[in-house]
Amino acid sequence: ALVTPFQNGYLDKTAFLRLLRRQIESGIDALVVAGTTGESPTLTDAEKRWLFTAAVRETAAADRKIPVIAGTGSNDTAYAISLTKFACEVGADAMLLVTPYYNKATQKGMIACSVAVADAIDKPCILYNVPGRTGCNMLPKTVAEMAEHPGIVAIKEASGNISQIAEIAALVGDKMDIYSG
Repeated sequence: ALVTPFQNGYLDKTAFLRLLRRQIESGIDALVVAGTTGESPTLTDAEKRWLFTAAVRETAAADRKIPVIAGTGSNDTAYAISLTKFACEVGADAMLLVTPYYNKATQKGMIACSVAVADAIDKPCILYNVPGRTGCNMLPKTVAEMAEHPGIVAIKEASGNISQIAEIAALVGDKMDIYSG
């Protein structure tokens, strides 16, 4: 997960490209761009689009294929779909869908938002549960329901609740990968 560097309140494109190239040269396996580590809620639409485009362009120039995972989740489903479609158009390999932050979505709302995004594209989606940042927790039964969707392939679980993670693993089996957030 890449940070998004700023200087004087603005996206520092030069520093981002330097960071991106350093990660590529270090042999990383994948890049997450504009996730919550990258301050996605504070980025403008233009900044997110630039970051996705730059990451895809730079990884394409590398000698090996490095998947770009675009943080396209939002508290606005229509915007998440639009941004996700853009990320697909520029060549992102997968999407990271944070639970709708600030809105404190219900479990049904989380499902509706994530499924709507996954239905709009033909690339894999990774759910992202980080209740400390979003104000809502995606429950194991909710994750299990979304694991039935063919486009939702993984979860980045950052609740910090080991019992919850174990319950997710038991419910989803091999239908979904689980990553530590």
